[in-house]
Amino acid sequence: MAATEKYVVDGKGERIGVLLDLNDYRKILEELEELESIRAYDKAKASGDEAIPFEKAIEEIEGPRQ
Repeated sequence: MAATEKYVVDGKGERIGVLLDLNDYRKILEELEELESIRAYDKAKASGDEAIPFEKAIEEIEGPRQ
């Protein structure tokens, strides 16, 4: 990602924001989501809790529907 930096400045010329190309923004969001998944995985592994099958987890989350 070779983004050109474009800043938003206030009346004093101080940088207060940044403008991003929409594709760069989407790529950043994708990478943040992946990082969030990695962190959640690392946290789960470190917890030492017993792993359960995905289908079982969904059953427990959804529970009996009324």
